[in-house]
Amino acid sequence: MKQHPYRYNKQQWKFFLFLFAALIAAASLLYTNYLVKNLSKSERTKAEVWAMSTQSIVSMPDVDDQFISFIYAVRDSLSLPAIITKENGDIIFWRDLDSTKTNIHPSSQAVDTNLVYDPPYFEKQLEKMKKSHPAIHISLDTGEKWLVYYHDSKALSQLRIFPYIQLSLIAVFLIVAYTVFNSIRDSEQNLVWVGMAKEAAHQLGTPISSMMGWLELARITYQGRDNALLDEMERDVQRLEIVADRFSKIGSTPSLSNHVIFKVVEDYVNYFKVRTSKRISFELTGDQQVEAKLNVQVFDWIVENLLKNAVNAIEGEGKITVNISENIAKEEIFIDISDTGKGIPRSNWETIFQPGYTTRQRGWGLGLSLTKRMVYYHRGQIFVKESELGKGTTFRIVLKSNLRYEPTQI
Repeated sequence: MKQHPYRYNKQQWKFFLFLFAALIAAASLLYTNYLVKNLSKSERTKAEVWAMSTQSIVSMPDVDDQFISFIYAVRDSLSLPAIITKENGDIIFWRDLDSTKTNIHPSSQAVDTNLVYDPPYFEKQLEKMKKSHPAIHISLDTGEKWLVYYHDSKALSQLRIFPYIQLSLIAVFLIVAYTVFNSIRDSEQNLVWVGMAKEAAHQLGTPISSMMGWLELARITYQGRDNALLDEMERDVQRLEIVADRFSKIGSTPSLSNHVIFKVVEDYVNYFKVRTSKRISFELTGDQQVEAKLNVQVFDWIVENLLKNAVNAIEGEGKITVNISENIAKEEIFIDISDTGKGIPRSNWETIFQPGYTTRQRGWGLGLSLTKRMVYYHRGQIFVKESELGKGTTFRIVLKSNLRYEPTQI
C-alpha cells in the first residue's frame, strides 16, 4: 500500500499536534499533582496542630486563662472540616460542617443541645473523612483515646479537579480550532481543484474539436463511412468530450432526471469491455426496468472508476459482474459490482474511500474518494459489501427509487 505524500504529511502534522497537546496535558497534571501533594501535607500539619490544641484544652482545664485563650485562638484559626470521635465511633465534636445539618433546633425533650444533630449527615461525612485521610490519635490524661478525622478543604478539592476542567476546555478549543482550520483549508483546496478541473476541460476542448474534424476528413478521404475502426475511434473521441464535460461540471450543480439504470450501465459496460483485456469477462444481470434519478455523465464516471478498480484487482484471468436489484419495501435500488480479484483486507474497507489511499505504485488515490462524492451527489451510498482476500470484492451502491431531487455541487 502506498500513501500519497500530502496524506502522509497531514498525518505527520496531526501526530505532532497530538504529541504537543499530550505534553501540555502531562505537564499540567504533574505540576498540579505536585501542588496538591504540598497542600495536602500542609493541611495534614494543620489538622495535627488542631488536634493537639484540642487535646491541650481538654487535658489542661485549670491552666492560666490567658494561655487557654491563646490555645483557643490557635485552634479556631485553623479552618478545616473535621470530626472527633471516641474509639467506639461516638461523635464528640465537629467543626466547619454544613450548619443547616449541625445546628438543628432541639426537641422540647432534649437536655443537651450540643448533642442534637442530623445522624445520617454525620455518618456520611465521617465515612468520607475516613476514606480521605488516616485518623489522628489524641491520648487524654484519663487514658481515653479520641480519633480526629478530616477531609480536604474546599480550595484543595477544587485544585484536584482544576486540571481536568482546564484540559477539557483546551481540548474543546483545539477541536474547534482544528475543525475550523480544516474547513478553511479544504475550502481553499476545493477551489484549487475546481479551477484546475475547469481549466483542463477548457484546454481539452480545442484538440477534441480538431480530432472530430480530422476524423470526419478521414471518412471522406478514405471512404470509410462504415469502417469499424473509424467508428471505434469516433466513440473514443466522443468519450473524451464526455470526460471534458465532466471536468467542466465540477463545482457546478448538474441536474438529475429519470433513467433506466440497466440501460445506462449496459451502454458503458459495452464501451468499456472492448478496451479491456480479453482475459476478463463481463456479466450484467438483474432488474432491467428499474429507474432512478441520475446524471448519466456523472453516473458513468462512477461505474468507470469501479470497473477500472475491478480490472486492476484482477491478476490474469477473471470476471466482473454487475447486478441491479430493487428493495421495494425500502424504496432502494442496489447496484453490486463484483470482481474475482485479490480482495481487500477488512481493516481497509473504510480507508479506501479516503483521499490519498492507493495500492498502486502510480496513482493519486482519488478514484474512490471522487466516486463516493459522486454517489453522494445522487443522494446515495457506496460501501464494500463483502471482500475476501484472494477471491474478490463486491462494492454496493444504494440509490433511492423515490428520490426528491435537491441540487448540490459535485
